[in-house]
Amino acid sequence: MKSRLPFVFIIFTVMLDAMGIGLLMPVLPDLISALDGGSLADAARWGGLLAFTYAGMQFLFGPLVGALSDRFGRRPILLISLVGMGLAYVITAFAPYLWLLFVARVVSGITGATYSTANAYVADISPRDKRAANFGLVGLGFGIGFILGPAMGGYLGQFGYQAPVIAAAALSFANAIFGFFVMPETLKSPRPIVWKEADPIRAVMKVRSLPGLGPLLLILFLYTIAHNIYPAIWAFFTIERFAWDVNMVGISLAAFGICMAIVQGGLMRIILAKIGDYGTAVFGLTIDMLVFGIIMFVTQTWQIFMLMPVMALGVVVGPALNGIMANATPDDRQGALQGVLASLQGIAAILSPLLMTNLFSAFSGEDAPIYLPAAPFLAAGVLTAICLGLLVRARGARVQDTITSKGS
Repeated sequence: MKSRLPFVFIIFTVMLDAMGIGLLMPVLPDLISALDGGSLADAARWGGLLAFTYAGMQFLFGPLVGALSDRFGRRPILLISLVGMGLAYVITAFAPYLWLLFVARVVSGITGATYSTANAYVADISPRDKRAANFGLVGLGFGIGFILGPAMGGYLGQFGYQAPVIAAAALSFANAIFGFFVMPETLKSPRPIVWKEADPIRAVMKVRSLPGLGPLLLILFLYTIAHNIYPAIWAFFTIERFAWDVNMVGISLAAFGICMAIVQGGLMRIILAKIGDYGTAVFGLTIDMLVFGIIMFVTQTWQIFMLMPVMALGVVVGPALNGIMANATPDDRQGALQGVLASLQGIAAILSPLLMTNLFSAFSGEDAPIYLPAAPFLAAGVLTAICLGLLVRARGARVQDTITSKGS
């Protein structure tokens, strides 16, 4: 039993990372409004900047945190990150000024970039034939955290926006103490930091060295911008459209997370087996495009909950595109490909909140040229339609190249 405790610690750490993403979603509008004193539209704009800050720090510091764990060990990096995350939550809970929220998001973005270190620790403690299964459990822990975060934020948010943030701080500190006693160091051969490997921009530039994948990489980039509409504006949109409170926002996000887990855990394999990678990507993009259009006209709470299982089907696009690109890439370039994909998705996660929250603010405020709080979903639908067109075109070009090569 004792040998399992380090792995349990890693699962909890990854869960806390994911909870950090979802925890603030339900209470963010109230938190910003309490410090800024502006309207919901103004709060949405600030929320976009906060999300931009968090995602930017994760993008910039993710490779560096991984490199530091190779140099100084997994144990100190993970424990320091947990303490830093707890301090960031404390700052968030008691911040008297809006700028301190940005300080907190900088700290939480850096300390939350521990997914690569957690995976490295799992690789250290797992036999080779068990690594894939254990990585799957780490991914499941991340998914559970993304479900629990919004639910916890929504429920505790009824007692004030500080309550869920204080609870998250307590969990972070408690997990750091737990890890201090149960987590041994597993790094056997420390190595100097290779700064090239810690440069996220260099990973993006590797796109040029992966011939033939340009259109597919562009599709994944645009799709990620479109699909990140949910964490970017869900709380703001549902408060404006349905007059939800923080508890209902949290419940809805948790319900959506459960639907996505069902799709990722079971339905996706069935869909892939039936229609293949390309068919699955086309199916998911078509579903997303229709859902974004329907949401623009939904006016009742029960309608949005009925739509959620269909909304969740859109998550099949990312893995399907990844599979297409992996199959088109030589075996000795898979690591480079995954690095590029992670970097592109990180950049998209930075840009999406800025785009979506500014659109919501522009079309829901008092000076809006047209009152259309669902404008971000219209933009997401257009981006998805572009992705669908590019994918069909890329598929046609690939089939033509295959026919030409066989003919010659």
